[in-house]
Amino acid sequence: MEDITIEEILELQEKYGIKEIQDNINSGTAWQLEGSYGRQAMICLEDGACMLPEEDHHDYWGNLIPNRNTLKEGAVGTLFNYQRFWHKVRAGEIDLPLPGDELDI
Repeated sequence: MEDITIEEILELQEKYGIKEIQDNINSGTAWQLEGSYGRQAMICLEDGACMLPEEDHHDYWGNLIPNRNTLKEGAVGTLFNYQRFWHKVRAGEIDLPLPGDELDI
């Protein structure tokens, strides 16, 4: 797999409208807001569109949200999982809609 830098990924997140979710994860805000924000953040983490920050956070109830460096490589929320997802987007293996695109549902 060809390397993709975090800077390149941040540009892609901006392009595809995911930067705000990543910012909320990085600051811990995603875990303090109403449940839909945390669920959206978890979906992005599970898919690999976002990664956990380098510091731990706690959710509204005090549960630990671990940092990405304490997890096994390739696990949900890790840098490897994040890079793998965005590599596939850049290679055209994953087709993400752009903000404002209509979805065929």
